[in-house]
Amino acid sequence: MTSSSTTTTTMITTTFLIFLFISTTVNSAFFIPKTDVNLLEFPLNLEYFEAEYFLFGSMGKGLDTIEPSLAAGGPPPIGAKQANLSLHIKDIITQFGYQEVGHLRAIKKRVPGFPRPLLNLSAEAFGTVMNAAFGMPLSPPFDPYANDINYLISCYVIPYVGLTGYVGANPKLHSPVSRKLVAGLLGVESGQDAVIRSLLYERANKKVVPYKITVGKFTQKISQLRDKLGKDGLKDEGLKVPIKLGAEKKIQGNVLAGDEDSLAYGRTPQEILRIVYGTGDEKAPGGFYPKGGDGVIAKSYLRR
Repeated sequence: MTSSSTTTTTMITTTFLIFLFISTTVNSAFFIPKTDVNLLEFPLNLEYFEAEYFLFGSMGKGLDTIEPSLAAGGPPPIGAKQANLSLHIKDIITQFGYQEVGHLRAIKKRVPGFPRPLLNLSAEAFGTVMNAAFGMPLSPPFDPYANDINYLISCYVIPYVGLTGYVGANPKLHSPVSRKLVAGLLGVESGQDAVIRSLLYERANKKVVPYKITVGKFTQKISQLRDKLGKDGLKDEGLKVPIKLGAEKKIQGNVLAGDEDSLAYGRTPQEILRIVYGTGDEKAPGGFYPKGGDGVIAKSYLRR
């Protein structure tokens, strides 16, 4: 073989290997493994909840009007309605609602997803949560749609749970595409939680009418209930905490929840289901999800 032939063969081989490397790299960058797909689909349960609750609360209409294709024919939520909000709070919640529409679209661009599950967003459903949080029936029953403070307290109930789910899922993801998506979702979800907590923190010492219980006490009781239902230790904190749980153990104010290093808490899908079902059991639907969640992970517990 001549020197020229050898050189040509070497160049062809090298070019092929480079092409193979680039092709493999590109494919791995865009390929989402099945385990990732399941973890990315699961949060749709919470994103549907947030989208419908924010849209109805601010505008009196939900996905079936705003973006029906995303609901994918799922049953309409039970009891959702427009809340009696001031212009300022209504504006904020409207922004949140449209942001959640984007979140649903972003997830469904990358994984097949599933139709909107049956959601119970009635005043009675939230009233049941508040009764459980305080260990007694509130009288009159808590109505999340009554006014700004009640609605903001109700917004404290679920969205933060979704945030902890993204924190818990992130280290389990393999694909760069999956991790990028979750990072983007987590950034905005964290911002929403910060806004809700900040608005409530400004009102922390205000009494919730007619209960004569402060806003701060409501958040404390809700956080304690979520920890109790989640069954995995301290992962939730109200707006005021003992100094030993405050940032650097130096302050009681707790506008943002975090662990001893002020890092966000993470939760597993099992913990999340126990909380949003209100049953403390991922195999027993109820609460805001009368028929349970959807997707491979949620359904795997319903079959047990």
